[in-house]
Order: sequence, then structure tokens, then C-alpha cells
Amino acid sequence: MEMIQESITSLGTYAPYACLALFLLASLLVVWRLEVLSGAGVEGTVLGTIFMPYCSGMGNIVFAVVLARKGGDGSDVLVNCLFNNVTNLTLLIGLPVLIWSMASIPRKKNKAVIVEHKMGRLSLALNLVAALFFSLIVWLLAADGTLARFDGFVLLALFVFWQCFHVYDVKKTNLLKKKSFPATLPLEVALLLVGAFGVFVSTDWLVQWFLSLDSALVPARVLGWASGVLMVLPNALLAFYYGAKDRMDVVYTSQSGDAHICIPLCIGIFAAFREIPTSAFLQQALLILMGLCAAHLLFVVMLGRLPRIFAAAFLAAFGYFLWAGLA
Repeated sequence: MEMIQESITSLGTYAPYACLALFLLASLLVVWRLEVLSGAGVEGTVLGTIFMPYCSGMGNIVFAVVLARKGGDGSDVLVNCLFNNVTNLTLLIGLPVLIWSMASIPRKKNKAVIVEHKMGRLSLALNLVAALFFSLIVWLLAADGTLARFDGFVLLALFVFWQCFHVYDVKKTNLLKKKSFPATLPLEVALLLVGAFGVFVSTDWLVQWFLSLDSALVPARVLGWASGVLMVLPNALLAFYYGAKDRMDVVYTSQSGDAHICIPLCIGIFAAFREIPTSAFLQQALLILMGLCAAHLLFVVMLGRLPRIFAAAFLAAFGYFLWAGLA
């Protein structure tokens, strides 16, 4: 690992650009192999709830681990995760809906397809309820002004329980439908891990490089926002790729499922190592995130889709979030 870091540093002024290129190439590798899994028969809800959140959220996980290891500021982890989740639920769902729309019923109207569509809606609704619940738990734990080590372990325990439920649900579905994962799954997971390693190396170097910059030119408090922009790029690739392929079910589940990685896992990892101070803005951001989850849940349950006019409203909400945070 140190040899890789030294090799990147030896590139001099080109090193940050090389790391950005590595980060994007690793993310593209992840998207490519996820598409292969989809073509091999892995359902969209399975991709969106199990594989994609880990792949698109790998940068957030690495960011939390790197900052915890290097004694960074926990507020940057909170900003990184909240920016990522709010962006997912506003910009990266709203913009694809504005461009490609979102059908409320499947185009193929045979009974099996309609039943699968309804099951997907139920799975998406459950994901949104979980995101709302996790955000509420963090908001309550942070009410005293800090997220302590015990709070971190609570969040990690919630994450493990939720993942166990997902594994059970997928195995039950495969058993009832007499389906199984493709035989090439171990190879695909290995390739996904290669992509994840690329994300880890590039993120680790970029964080160290950012912290070494002159604080007079680049304030340290910008790290959370800058890293949030970087970490949201894999989510954007997924959203626009599957939106263009008319797979809005995958877009919706992947963007909402990513909240399960950022909120319980990433924040829990850092808090388990060192205390995280909170602020009024971060509490407000959690309330915004809960409001977004509730709004999406209402549209999914009542309409089965997100109307374009409300997609535009979500884009406006994203603008307000940026203004409130950066101001």
C-alpha cells in the first residue's frame, strides 16, 4: 500500500489528476460488472439493495476509515454522508426523472411482470422507511451535541441487523422463485473488489493531499463538501446509466439504498473510534433528509412513481441545501 502511495506521489503535480482518473475508472469498472450481473439474471431490486450501495458507497466508507485512522474531524464525515444522501434523493433521482420520466406500471402487462413490479415497489418502500428510521436514530443520538463511541456501536449494530435482513430476504425470494445467483458470482465479486481497492487507494491519497494543502487557501472545513462531491460521482454514473436504459427501479433503489451505507455504517465507524461533535446545521440537514425520505415514500406508496413536477421541486430542495450549508 505504501509503495502505491509513493508511486502516486512521484507523479508530482499530476498526482491529484491521476487519483481522480483512478477513482473514476474504478467506479466505471463497478458499473460495468453490475450491468453484467443484471444481464445474468440478478434482479434490479437485489442489485439496488445489496450490490450497488456497497459499490457506490465504498468511497464514503473509505473516507470515514481514513479520517478515523488519521485523527480527522468527525464533522467532515457527517457533512460527507449527509451531502451524499441529500444529493442522491434530490439531484440523482430528480434529474433522471425529468429527463426520462418514470413509468408507474410496467410496459409488459402480463401477470408475472406486474407482480414483480409490485414486489419491487414494496422493496423500495421498505428501503425508504429504513433510511428514514436510520436518519431519525442519528438525529436523536446527536441531540445532546455529540455522537459518542457508544452511539457509534449502536449505529453499527443497526447496520448489521439490516444487512442480515436483506440477505434473508434475497435468499427467501430465490428459494420461492427457484432461482440462484449466477455461477460467475465469485468472479464478479472479485472484480468489484478490484474496483473497490482502486477507490480506496485514490480516496486515501486524495484525503492526505487535501489535508496537506495550505489552510489559508483551502479551509479545512471544505473537506467534507469537496469529498461529498467526489463520492457522489459513482452514484451519478449509476443513476444516469440506468436511467438511460429505462431502469428507474434500479436508479431509485440504488440511490435510496446508499443511505443505509452512509448513515449507519460510515458515521458509526468514525464514532466508534472518536467522538463526533454536531451542530445546528447538521441537525437541520438530518431533518431535510428525513423529509425527503418521507416524500419519496408517499409517492412510491400512493402513485408508484415520482411525478416530474415534484422531481423539479427536489432539485430546488438540493439548491437550498447547498445554499444553507455553504452559507
